Amino acid sequence: MGLGAIGIPSLILILVVALIIFGPSKLPEIGKAAGSSLKEFKNATKGMTDEEEETSETENKNNSSK
Repeated sequence: MGLGAIGIPSLILILVVALIIFGPSKLPEIGKAAGSSLKEFKNATKGMTDEEEETSETENKNNSSK
């Protein structure tokens, strides 16, 4: 899906509502927190896929050596 599914008008509406609810002073803090959370999530999922690849490579090596 991604950002293309949301659309620019919807994104603007979401930002305006967030500005009204949280105020202009809190938005940078919220953005920073959201960004760091996304970065941590991305790193965690990348780590999981790397572990799965290493496990499957090890299993393939063990099976081929038999």
